[in-house]
Amino acid sequence: MASPLKSPDPKLNTHHFGKQVWANLDYDLRCVWLHWYPTPRPCFNLDMLSSLKEYSLYIQKLHQNEINCASNNSFNYRVLLSEVPGVFNLGGDLERFIHWIRTKNESALLNYGRSCIEVLYANYINYDSSTIGIALIQGLCLGGGFEAALTHDIIVAEERSQFGFPEVLFNLFPGMGAYSFLSRRLGQRLAEDIIHSKKRYSALEMLELGIVNYVVKDGEGIQSVKDLIRQKERNHNSLAGLARTRRISQKLDFSELESVVEVWVKHALQLTDRDLRLMERLANKQMNY
Repeated sequence: MASPLKSPDPKLNTHHFGKQVWANLDYDLRCVWLHWYPTPRPCFNLDMLSSLKEYSLYIQKLHQNEINCASNNSFNYRVLLSEVPGVFNLGGDLERFIHWIRTKNESALLNYGRSCIEVLYANYINYDSSTIGIALIQGLCLGGGFEAALTHDIIVAEERSQFGFPEVLFNLFPGMGAYSFLSRRLGQRLAEDIIHSKKRYSALEMLELGIVNYVVKDGEGIQSVKDLIRQKERNHNSLAGLARTRRISQKLDFSELESVVEVWVKHALQLTDRDLRLMERLANKQMNY
């Protein structure tokens, strides 16, 4: 895939975190737009995870500077979107998983899983700030990509978008927060049904379930998010307080995600050759996007 990096909008302050992740500071909307472009496959590779950790530190520092300076120009919203046409994110790096499982590299699997949940949990708690997190989905949102979307306060999806967890196809389960996030939103039974369904859900189906907050026409996602921010800006303080209250009520600690990753690794190492061949098929499909 060719890099989508272009000359940034002169009205925006752009910060790069490697070649796959960059952020635009939109002072007019008081919003940070986080763009990702994972390559060579639209999944969570190690370089991208490292860049996302760097971004996490940057956002925390930005927020602290706002507090120290008592700034009236603080950033109230964060928007995550993909620059891969038709794909938000396809999830885990299956090619690496296969190699690590076949070589019984438990530590590599653990380190990868922990890197994922460190990034996801930081986003889930809004980097200890009063920002509101918005995920903009414009295509396939699968596996770890779906988990990433679930860490946001608001999910906006274009009509063509599809959601799901393909892990059950190769006899595994999503181990970086899917159960923790979904069960708190939908309850245990429905969360398990979705995780084990082998189904891709449409944006409208996710809207009916209460996972997606807004469905918009294809190609109108960015403008719709801008309009939504302008509409909600007057009530930002109320929204931020409600988001904090939601997290208190959900009582999701990092230790829970860490324990689930450990379970995921143990079961990943138990996959058979047949399971791994099925994973290889999906890994090959990842290369076609």
